Amino acid sequence: MEDVITKPLESQEYFINMGPQHPSTHGVLRLVLSLDGEIIRKVEPHIGYIHRSIEKMCEHDSYQQIVHLTDRMDYLSCHINNEAVCLAVEMGLQLEVPERVKVIRTIIGELTRLSSHQLWWGVMGMDLGAITTFLYGFRDREMITDIFEETCGARLTMNYNVPGGLMFDIHPNFQKRTKDFIAHFKKKLPEYDDLLSHNVIFRQRTMGIGKLSKEDAISFGVTGPSGRASGFSCDVRKHHPYSAYDKVLFKEILRTEGDCFARYQCRIDEMWESLSIIEQLIDNIPEGPFKAPTKAVIKLPKGEFYQKVETARGEFGVYIISEGQKSPYRLKFRSPGFSNLSALNHMAQGCKIADLVAIMSTIDLVIPDIDR
Repeated sequence: MEDVITKPLESQEYFINMGPQHPSTHGVLRLVLSLDGEIIRKVEPHIGYIHRSIEKMCEHDSYQQIVHLTDRMDYLSCHINNEAVCLAVEMGLQLEVPERVKVIRTIIGELTRLSSHQLWWGVMGMDLGAITTFLYGFRDREMITDIFEETCGARLTMNYNVPGGLMFDIHPNFQKRTKDFIAHFKKKLPEYDDLLSHNVIFRQRTMGIGKLSKEDAISFGVTGPSGRASGFSCDVRKHHPYSAYDKVLFKEILRTEGDCFARYQCRIDEMWESLSIIEQLIDNIPEGPFKAPTKAVIKLPKGEFYQKVETARGEFGVYIISEGQKSPYRLKFRSPGFSNLSALNHMAQGCKIADLVAIMSTIDLVIPDIDR
């Protein structure tokens, strides 16, 4: 009996499934966790539950139709994804769009980023037990969704960009409603810090958790706020400006801690930068046409074309191989979510199961962006 009492307890590794239907995976994602007690030894993502062969479909669609498939991927960055395809097609056609289009696209892109970050903030608080953040985040996001609805007629999976410009000109209320939103959100954004950023429990659950070094971020191809929180300077808007980003002043938000709180703080700071970008442009939208003329059937010349943009989750790339037909011979999307997910196992090893929820929240996964 004495031997039994003094003998050290033995532990055994075991496996559990997290998902594919789990609230903290924010979509149809299955993670197989190898555990030793509460400690995570390995996280193995299993994807494919929502695969729709979008890239293969693109080989049979016109370039105008391909634009609309991309807002079914990262639906929270829909306008930015649409813009990437349009820019790639315009590059192939060597088509210069009007200055009015460049400025409007930039404003719409930053409103999209704000809307995505607001949803992320609300959901992240809820993931860690703070229900009120969800209500506050959606309260503020609703103002942007109303602007988008008035602009393009949709509140989700929105389309507004087309090759050559925009579907329609902006609504007469666009500038006023955008300025009203900026004035409103500048007062509300500090509340995000009061409610969550400075919360002791929240900080204890995010600081020092899920660390990713700069070298590992580069190695895994982690971009967006997740990469910049590790010190990886990767903002496409700064390094390869497109639309009107070369005409505005803004900071690339970088941190060095590489943990969950750094990734959280990067997105909060980026919201201030997005507000500043919109403020610089909203009263300076040039007059002129909202679309450059294009042929009804667009055929790109033979060749390869690549365009990348900065979505709310990182670098989104469109790679087109054209044989001169109305559909691409091959098309490949570089989605930020796929690369960011690849680092999850590295970040979660040695953490506890509850930490995995915080880690996943701070890499802000949208599963249809990964599983396309």
